[in-house]
Amino acid sequence: MADGTKIEWTDATWNPITGCAVVSPGCTNCYAMKLAGARLRNHESRKGLTKDTKAGPVWTGEMRFNRQWLDQPLRWSKPRMIFVCALGDLFSEGVRDLWIDHVFSVMALAPQHTFQVLTKRPQRMRDYFAGRRANFGRASEVLHEHIWHGLSEAEHQDAVDLLDLFDSMGKTLPNVWLGVSVEDQKRADERIPILLDTPAAVRWISAEPLLGPIDLKGWCTAAWDGDIRHRRPAPRLNWIVAGGESGAGARPMHPDWARKLRDQCAGAQVPFLFKQWGVPQVGAVQGWTIPDDPEISRLDHRDWEGDHWGEPYHPIWCDVRDNDTVSRVGKRYAGRLLDGIEHNSFPEVRR
Repeated sequence: MADGTKIEWTDATWNPITGCAVVSPGCTNCYAMKLAGARLRNHESRKGLTKDTKAGPVWTGEMRFNRQWLDQPLRWSKPRMIFVCALGDLFSEGVRDLWIDHVFSVMALAPQHTFQVLTKRPQRMRDYFAGRRANFGRASEVLHEHIWHGLSEAEHQDAVDLLDLFDSMGKTLPNVWLGVSVEDQKRADERIPILLDTPAAVRWISAEPLLGPIDLKGWCTAAWDGDIRHRRPAPRLNWIVAGGESGAGARPMHPDWARKLRDQCAGAQVPFLFKQWGVPQVGAVQGWTIPDDPEISRLDHRDWEGDHWGEPYHPIWCDVRDNDTVSRVGKRYAGRLLDGIEHNSFPEVRR
């Protein structure tokens, strides 16, 4: 949990629930998993959540409810965008419905904030909202717990009424954005349609780590559904975030994959945020050659010297590219400019 973060698309992280399980290729180099199994392996909120393997720490599937952090957003009066469960998955299989109730109750109590929820399990998320009437009936437990933080009886009742209202309407809270992680076309095809079938104020995807090209297939395009006499806007994606992988063993992202998402968003007038290149690993390592492409060739020119990468030479910009390769460079050097432009668009924030 942190008030302040280096994640480019949010202002703070909030981790009332930690832990997860590997479900798809995007999980392979999960930073939260490696952190939980290394530097924070003995921390109260992470201890026992990973197991050691030859490939490094791997989630066990156990989930932990960190009640001591549950009220953190209530202590922040200044409006923030808050990434929910940055070190886990709110809708993971081991998360109890009651824990999710508590999390949504706090989000209802903090309408000044925008909460960004991201999951790889959209089916569980949709099922939770489909049966939410019974779940939110228990939410008053957590609301009562937080009166001592300065919440008046009237404000408490307002929060309860707000939950009841959105429950009866079959909609979610206006300050909660629901999203899914999609690292490639297979995961996009599986997860995005389920997300679009889930009630949300804002629906978004995080294509990070981007491991292949993604065709959004009109999921960003405004459309109409239903009988012509009762037509209403069909659900669509409201925000796209994309980025490459970073850290040890990072897999490369081809520039054209990011460009394709950017262009689809531009055509559909959907906000697009390019988070980072990650750690490019192009050239001899992957069998790629350097194209005449400033977003790759500008990074770090090295030669493969038998069994290792030679020292980079300067300047970084180099006109002679024929025999150069690009090796692993840190994400700070790779930056986040796509064709020389920083894409940093967000949906409209509703309070």
